[in-house]
Amino acid sequence: MTTTTESPRWFTSSYSNNGGACVEVAANLAATRGIVPVRDSKDPSGPVLDVSATSFATFVTGVKAGQFHAS
Repeated sequence: MTTTTESPRWFTSSYSNNGGACVEVAANLAATRGIVPVRDSKDPSGPVLDVSATSFATFVTGVKAGQFHAS
């Protein structure tokens, strides 16, 4: 059994210059754990949502393709 002790390396998008209303992700865990943790940048000690790496990749592809629009 292999134990992974790698810690999340949190970051926000380079486009996130909106006064702190953004999310942080830790993409460094996608390869080793198969997840991309996501959290609110204003509450770094708050809850974390673990998204599967596949689902997160699909979401990013959709964003880049313009499939999501702000109302």
